[in-house]
Amino acid sequence: MTRTLFVSLGLALMSASLAEAKTMSPAAVATIGQHKLLTDADGQSLYTFDKDQPGKSECTLICALAWPPFEAPAGAKASGPWSIVTRPTGVTQWAYNGAPLYTYHFDSQPGDVHGDGAEGVWHVARP
Repeated sequence: MTRTLFVSLGLALMSASLAEAKTMSPAAVATIGQHKLLTDADGQSLYTFDKDQPGKSECTLICALAWPPFEAPAGAKASGPWSIVTRPTGVTQWAYNGAPLYTYHFDSQPGDVHGDGAEGVWHVARP
């Protein structure tokens, strides 16, 4: 009984740690060629969406499958140009200068910018 309890507790803690490890923090600035852009902790490029309103994400449902929101962890504190947007699902998302930030599903390597200019409304986020 005690062993089962410890194993269960250990598995629960490992699951919580893995979930926490996927939570993003504010971006870094990377230089790709001659351009500076914002990236997540894994070096993936971040994007803005022209159809968003300041402080409000308009990319939901199918859009969010291709353009996953750059999630802010629970309890994250925004400052300076950073703010936090609450999406319709309740998930919190980082915004830079009021613009919600996203990654692009088809960027597979750090520094990829395949989404820049997509549909004329997606742009690499720049500091």
